[in-house]
Amino acid sequence: MACSASTCQSNCYREQQDEEEDVKDKNTNPIATNTISNRNNNNGLCLKCKANPPISADTDGDDSRFCADCFRGNLFGKFRFAVTSNAMISPTDSVLVAFSGGPSSRVALQFVHEMHNKAQKNFDASRDRSLPVFGVGVAFIDESTVYSVPSNETDKAVEDIRFIVENLAPPTKRLHVVPIESVYSSDSGDCRERLKQLLDAVKDVTGKEDLLLHLRMLALQKIASQNGYSRLVLGSCISRIACHVITATVKGQGYSLPADIQYVDSRWEIPVLLPLRDCLAQELNMLCRLDGFGSLKTVELIRSPCTGINGLVSSFVSLLQEENASRECTIVRTAGKLIPFHFNRIQEIDDSNVPLATRRRQKRYNLKPNECFSLESFCFICNSPLSKSDLLSLRNLESCQTSPDNCGAACCLSCQFQILPQDPSLLDQFSAILPQQLIARAKHDNLDSYSGLREQIQDCLLSEGEDET
Repeated sequence: MACSASTCQSNCYREQQDEEEDVKDKNTNPIATNTISNRNNNNGLCLKCKANPPISADTDGDDSRFCADCFRGNLFGKFRFAVTSNAMISPTDSVLVAFSGGPSSRVALQFVHEMHNKAQKNFDASRDRSLPVFGVGVAFIDESTVYSVPSNETDKAVEDIRFIVENLAPPTKRLHVVPIESVYSSDSGDCRERLKQLLDAVKDVTGKEDLLLHLRMLALQKIASQNGYSRLVLGSCISRIACHVITATVKGQGYSLPADIQYVDSRWEIPVLLPLRDCLAQELNMLCRLDGFGSLKTVELIRSPCTGINGLVSSFVSLLQEENASRECTIVRTAGKLIPFHFNRIQEIDDSNVPLATRRRQKRYNLKPNECFSLESFCFICNSPLSKSDLLSLRNLESCQTSPDNCGAACCLSCQFQILPQDPSLLDQFSAILPQQLIARAKHDNLDSYSGLREQIQDCLLSEGEDET
């Protein structure tokens, strides 16, 4: 007589019933999820493939539940989904990867390279070869002038980076090594001296770090623009973005915060992409260890750790993450509810060389920005969009300018407080040592278009016959 689940006494259906109960409990009871995970971990096998041992039994968090191959595939899946769902890279693009030598930029370069390599293989295997392969370049900004690093250590760092790029499988990538003082257009000696004068003129420690960050972006944009790149990839991950959310809030940059935390930022001449936005620093560090990507000690020596507000927030977020592994994700997910700007997306693709699936995916996942932000004015230093209160402040400062070259009335309140000299008489001197690109941006985007700003804040202005009371 054949047995059934209801009449069997030999326990041959017991395992099947347990699995069904586990699935039901998983959907209704979150505690059951941990129970199932622990049961699988006790078997000593990867939760995904059920064939290989997990990375390490001593590792805390979700990383320990997967084998090396599944863990790497999961991380690359996040990267690839961010790229494809936001239409970051099309076959006709030329991508510049900002490389600093840290784990985030190492993983970003490796993943872009893998996509590049696969596109090249598909191109070689196709008969008509109608779909082109996007180009890839690598940029390293040398900041040894700022931190007074010995030349031999700088040369060693550049050689290490060159070795990494050259040892990537074909197609080859072009490497651009550019000093931070390249933001100036004069000879190298004068550039270094002007850069030192500019940084010395900023007394606030946090303001000096922020200004250096803005100059680094300016240098990357210059490399991309001069060499024909159409996309700039940064290795910013959840951990770094979580720190930025808090620092921007503390510095009074809440209005412009949504612009900095999206996958795409097209307010720049060359759009900036953040394909690792869904990856944790812990995951990237783990992948570097698994793939044998040793840290570049020479590069770490060139750049000193952050201090001031940036350093305090970084330590604070690290402590939160140690106490609860979901804290960084919670911070970024909460900030992600802010309404993005119109420039936080790639313009819709209208190219016959772009696959139809890519165009459909772009329309499906593109953000729905608030169209009232369609006309924006930007800070000439940090390029942050300006709020209505910023515009009112600019109007007051612009009326007090002592010189047409004075750029004090063309930046956000945060930069006014942390970067610009507090003494108005020093603004002319400060403007004289700024890179020409920043001065030109200030005059073009703010001073020459002052009538446009007036229209935006017209409802907040008093007429000539009214007084403030």
